[in-house]
Amino acid sequence: MEGIKLPKLEEKEIFSKYIIELVERDNIGYIDAITEHCEKIGLEIEVAATLITPYLISKVSEEARNQNLIERIPVLPI
Repeated sequence: MEGIKLPKLEEKEIFSKYIIELVERDNIGYIDAITEHCEKIGLEIEVAATLITPYLISKVSEEARNQNLIERIPVLPI
């Protein structure tokens, strides 16, 4: 796949750490933090999606479920 550059693990870690710091510092949600940061630096959301670590994916998914943006996953009682 010539022309497609996948992000390095270090780039993912730096991006995700910055988003987490932004969430904690400004007391905003993960989705808002990502979109705000992308707008600020002129980064396409699609590119940002390649920079998100699994931890951040879980936080964004949890936030989206809580805001009814995505369907809740049914959990069986234990």
